[in-house]
Amino acid sequence: MSSAPSPTASPVASSVSHGNDGRARALLRERGARVTHPRVRVLAALLGAGEALSHLDLQRRLELSADGEPVDRVTLYRVLDWLVERELAHRVSGPDRVFRFSAQPAGHPLHGHFRCAGCGRMFCLDESPGLARVIKTMLPAGFSSDAVELTVSGRCAACAA
Repeated sequence: MSSAPSPTASPVASSVSHGNDGRARALLRERGARVTHPRVRVLAALLGAGEALSHLDLQRRLELSADGEPVDRVTLYRVLDWLVERELAHRVSGPDRVFRFSAQPAGHPLHGHFRCAGCGRMFCLDESPGLARVIKTMLPAGFSSDAVELTVSGRCAACAA
């Protein structure tokens, strides 16, 4: 996922595209997973989003795309959980306690997130090798980390303009 917030991204412009369907199918096959219509549609939507999406945002984007049968809410929750478990997506909680999801390639490195205080959108920041080193130095002797949630708050380019 891109680190630069895109001021021109919109739900319509970022809806599921057929180009991401192929990428989604390939990622599912690489994991040896069954390729199902809901998994492909949800992963393709995340791949094309350009930002982390809440369940509701993702549901709306799937409804806007006219490329197949709808994905109901329960199936969407199950697919998102499945993608997170298989490390094809990751989940981050915002200050509003709403989970947001974004596509995550295999071996996704440690990275932070940027949450816009203006519009509420959340973006993944590019991995920084220095971030892992800094976090490691912050841990007490003998401690090891399994996960880190780092969120920077501010205003995206569109809201800051």
